[in-house]
Amino acid sequence: MLIARQESIVEVAKRTGRVTVEDLAARFQVTPQTIRKDLNELCERRLLARVHGGAVLSSGVENVGYDARRLIAQEEKRAIGQAAAALVPNNASLFINIGTTTEAVAQALLQHDGLLVITNNINVASLMLPYPGIEVIIAGGVLRRQDGGIVGEAAVDFIRQFKVDLAIIGVSAIDADGALLDYDYREVKVAQAIIANARHVVLVSDSSKFERTAPVRIGHIGQVQTFVTDRCARESVRRICAANDVRLIEVAAPGSP
Repeated sequence: MLIARQESIVEVAKRTGRVTVEDLAARFQVTPQTIRKDLNELCERRLLARVHGGAVLSSGVENVGYDARRLIAQEEKRAIGQAAAALVPNNASLFINIGTTTEAVAQALLQHDGLLVITNNINVASLMLPYPGIEVIIAGGVLRRQDGGIVGEAAVDFIRQFKVDLAIIGVSAIDADGALLDYDYREVKVAQAIIANARHVVLVSDSSKFERTAPVRIGHIGQVQTFVTDRCARESVRRICAANDVRLIEVAAPGSP
């Protein structure tokens, strides 16, 4: 688990794209050796990449490793998960796609009853398997080794067989114009099928996704009905939500101002 200073270093890197040992040592009032150790650990987790004198945020064309992503904004994701789960009634059918935030929603849904969950997320399926009140259907397709996501045309065709009450979707990045973005075009096709075959789409994303970029377009935030985040940091996205009747739910993580 990341310590608070390391989480702050990652947040600084997300805002600026690059951090230096000298600046971080002054910011946190610790020795350069301590910062170098922090940066080495963050780079081992693939959250940052080392450069001379500091580190840079990982590439915008390749996602951060899945285990590392679980460590980012953990409390925010937990709060988002609880808020999104509260929107799901018992005896509902729903899609849940791949992502660490959608996993937080799945965790918060475990005490629901009578759910039918269709997912392309092996992690969600494994989490929900022991709970008799939840029936889980796993999409067929190519298993993406790095994160347990099931992708490809077979998964898309499988998803299209259903019409569900709700979809819980996550994304890798949200652009200022409301574009929803991801890294893998195969996963994007699955996400698009999920959006097209749900009566109510709930987008779940922590505020760090406003500072990231990814190369493949899933769709637009105007296509969802509810957006649950810890904080909507972009006024442009807030205006787009209002213009498209997207319900915006902001949840403060425990200890946040």
